[in-house]
Amino acid sequence: MIIDAHTHLGYDYVYEEDFSVKDILGDMEKNKVDVSIVQPGTVLDLKTVITQHNAIAALSEDMPGKIFGMANPNPHLPRNVYRNELKRCIKDLGFVGVKLNPPAHAVIPNQSTGRRVFEAALDLCVPVMVHTGSGIPWSLPSALIPIAMDFPDLNIILAHSGSSIFASESVLAAKTCPNIYLETSWMPGFAIHRFCRALGADRIMFGSDHGDNVATELMKFRSICLSDKELEWCLGKTAAKVFKISVS
Repeated sequence: MIIDAHTHLGYDYVYEEDFSVKDILGDMEKNKVDVSIVQPGTVLDLKTVITQHNAIAALSEDMPGKIFGMANPNPHLPRNVYRNELKRCIKDLGFVGVKLNPPAHAVIPNQSTGRRVFEAALDLCVPVMVHTGSGIPWSLPSALIPIAMDFPDLNIILAHSGSSIFASESVLAAKTCPNIYLETSWMPGFAIHRFCRALGADRIMFGSDHGDNVATELMKFRSICLSDKELEWCLGKTAAKVFKISVS
């Protein structure tokens, strides 16, 4: 079972990338990805993110058990507006998580606007994926330590595991906080191997970020001498556990 924990559908208004259904499905088929957890691009206004959330929900309905949504409304929306859209995504559309991208949305995770994301996610019983790496200091892995400590019942995923330069900091954060997990897109293979040895494969999850990156990211896991059991966890079981996805 292969679960891509981090992919996108829609136009990203910050990074100016456009992610299409054709790309997602084509890359899933070529690489035998069983499940993709799909989030919007970075969107600034409510109307556009609703459109992108609805497109993800429609794709999920067309491909039940294969596509799951992850919400990503702008945390700078009014508090009640943000929470209502997130609640709609989780309760009505069946989404399984929420994303926070500190540099893209200009949010400091441990200040009031950032913390509303974690508060809402805890209330709705879904994990939070947080971009880490580029965009420091807001995207430092260590910035999530006090939050993870304040929300011990909330699972937090460090997208990109801090990137190569902050890989060791991501390990420190995860060792300090058992509710922190590492998603490894764009990380070198040797770092992923180190993560598995330091934390255990059940704390590590595969993600592509970009569909055309799927094959590369999968090969990293398959070329670093992990056991079959470790590969099962990294490539699917960790994400299934954290996002509460039932897989056959």
